[in-house]
Amino acid sequence: MLAGMEPPRIDLESDAYFMREALRQARRAFRREEVPIGAVIAREGRILARAGNQVEELRDATAHAEILAITQASAAVGDWRLEGCAIYVTKEPCPMCAGAIALARIARLVFGAPDPKSGGAGGAFAITQHAGLNHRVETLGGVLAEECAALLKGFFVAKRAAGAD
Repeated sequence: MLAGMEPPRIDLESDAYFMREALRQARRAFRREEVPIGAVIAREGRILARAGNQVEELRDATAHAEILAITQASAAVGDWRLEGCAIYVTKEPCPMCAGAIALARIARLVFGAPDPKSGGAGGAFAITQHAGLNHRVETLGGVLAEECAALLKGFFVAKRAAGAD
């Protein structure tokens, strides 16, 4: 690369590109026998953080992909405020993660598979849009939804077949 030239940027509008990276993280979680959810945080077309669930590995109920990615992105930018960032998650975030996304002031949430039973971004709860919070998150669901849902379904089918919880 020539001196003074910046590396090429990824198209910020490419939700599918970032969701595919989140799916890669989810597949890695699947191989580690974690619930296969992946998250990616990007700003200005650059990925700041990537994570998959690590609840079982870390024996920590809060080690969801979104929480781990928020921690990584905060370290990368040197601030807990992730203004101007977008988070891409393979499944609609749970209430804990939706709250963390809003509190971190992430500008945009893009998720794949919806979670009508317990989703925190409009499925069961609308935490990312809650009027009582000082920040609302622009939210888009359904990006690569079928692929995201198929990965989750495959994981739970395999778990049931193995006789696990």
